[in-house]
Amino acid sequence: MRIAQYDTRNTIYEKVGLRVNRIEERFKELKKHGKKAFIPFITAGDPDFTTSKALVLELKKRGADIIELGVPFSDPLAEGPVIQRSSQRALEKGTSPPRILSLVRELRQETQIPIILMGYYNPIFKFGEREFIERASQAGVDGLIIVDLPPEEAHFLLKEVKENNLALILLLTPVSSEDRIKLVCQKSQGFIYCVAYTGITGDEKREDKNLRDLVAKVHSLTSTPVGIGFGISSPSEARKTASLAEAVIVGSAIVKKIEKHQGSKTLVKEVGDFAESLARAVKE
Repeated sequence: MRIAQYDTRNTIYEKVGLRVNRIEERFKELKKHGKKAFIPFITAGDPDFTTSKALVLELKKRGADIIELGVPFSDPLAEGPVIQRSSQRALEKGTSPPRILSLVRELRQETQIPIILMGYYNPIFKFGEREFIERASQAGVDGLIIVDLPPEEAHFLLKEVKENNLALILLLTPVSSEDRIKLVCQKSQGFIYCVAYTGITGDEKREDKNLRDLVAKVHSLTSTPVGIGFGISSPSEARKTASLAEAVIVGSAIVKKIEKHQGSKTLVKEVGDFAESLARAVKE
C-alpha cells in the first residue's frame, strides 16, 4: 500500500506574500481524502543534528503528516524515562532553541511538512517569548506545544502566535474540568492535543476509560481536529486510536527506536520502517 503524500505548498499565497498555516492546511487536505494524520515526535539534536534532519526527511517519506520536534529541557516533568534520556543526550550535544531554529531553517530548504516545536515554558521564557515566537515563525515553524503552560495563562502567547501565523496547540486530559475543556476548544489552534491518560509519556500499559468521552465532548464543542498522544507504541494501538480522533501522535516508541539504534548506520532506516508501519495503521 502506497501512503499518499499531499502537497502542502501554498504557492499562490507565497507569491502574494501571505502564508497559510501548514498545520491547518494539512488537516483540511486529509479530511478531503477521508484520512487521519500521523504525527511522530523526535527530540531535536538526539543523537545529533545531522541525524535529526535525516530523520525528519525520512519520516516525511514514510508517511508522517506533521512533525513534532522536541525542545530538550533539563527537568521534563511530563516525560517518561525514554524521552528524559533523549533530552539529556541532546543537551549534552549542545542542543538549544537557536540551534533548533537553525535546523528548521535547513529543513525548509527541502520540505514543507508542518513542524511543531514541543517543549516547556522555561526555555521560551529565557529566550524571550516575543522574540522566540518571531524567530520561530521566520525559521518556518508552524506551531508550538508548551506542555506546562495552563491554557488559562496563555493569553499573551495566543496573541503573539496569531500575529506570527503560528498555532498554539493546547492540551487536555481525561480529568480536565468542564471549564478548561470549553476554554481549550475556544482557544486551541491547529488541533487539540488530548492526552490519552493522566501520567507520563511512554507508559503504554495505562489507558484511561474516560478518553473516549473526552474526545466526544471536544468534538461536540468544536470543529478543531483532535490529536491523541501518550502511550501509543504499536500499529494496533495506532489503528485503534485513529478510530477516535483526527490525528495519532507517537513519541516515546519512536524515541526508543532512536535510542536502541544510536551509533548504527541503519538508525534512520530502522526508525523509518517502524514509522511506516504506524502510518499505514493510522491511514487504513
